[in-house]
Amino acid sequence: MADTGLVKIKKLSKAFETLKVLEKISLDVETGENLVVFGQSGTGKSVLLKCIIGLLIPDEGEIYIKQKNILEMSINQLNEVRKNIGFLFQSAALYDSMSVRENLEFPLKKHFSFTQDELNDKVEQTLEHVSLVDAIDKMPSELSGGMRKRIGLARSIITDPELMLYDEPTTGLDPITSKEISELILDLQNKLNMTSIVVTHDLICAEIIADRAIFLREAKIFYEGKIDELTSSSDPFLRNFFSHEIVKAS
Repeated sequence: MADTGLVKIKKLSKAFETLKVLEKISLDVETGENLVVFGQSGTGKSVLLKCIIGLLIPDEGEIYIKQKNILEMSINQLNEVRKNIGFLFQSAALYDSMSVRENLEFPLKKHFSFTQDELNDKVEQTLEHVSLVDAIDKMPSELSGGMRKRIGLARSIITDPELMLYDEPTTGLDPITSKEISELILDLQNKLNMTSIVVTHDLICAEIIADRAIFLREAKIFYEGKIDELTSSSDPFLRNFFSHEIVKAS
């Protein structure tokens, strides 16, 4: 049978001095799947994403993207792989000194050789995906929190990535805007045929996006399965965690 996994992680471990944040994590993410990663603060969720994209080097283990081990790659080979990966940071990570147009042009100029007309078309098409064409010449300081998230998302998808990594995509947003961003993420992934790994504590976001979820606890995968199985678990720890998240969202 053909391997349908886009991401395969084998026995991944990472520690910072004496603090273990990931311990022998093994995980497969299928092509087209949306995986949500839950866990308390400091349990290695963001570290996992940074290892996958090569921003952090694990202490041991293997990370395969499209059946190629990124830990054995040169920096040039890794950069080629990164062209097919989008990363949305918590803050949206826009360049404050650049307009929306310039923010979206930046990854295209870095990785491709487009003419200015091609750049213009690509930027406008991508802004149409997030319903913010009118903001093309605004500065980040002129945008609301929800608009910044949308522009950050637009910049992440402008290179047509096969894999999207989201680090708390709805942090700092009110529940209505959070729901809108979550639905936008799902809509874009369906339209663009992307695979995603989403780190979040936002249960509403997870219920909209997730095909499957894992819960990290004490540096290991404590649970893996469907969202409804996770949130309805009889495990006292999970019940306590999700009851707090439900209260915060209401």
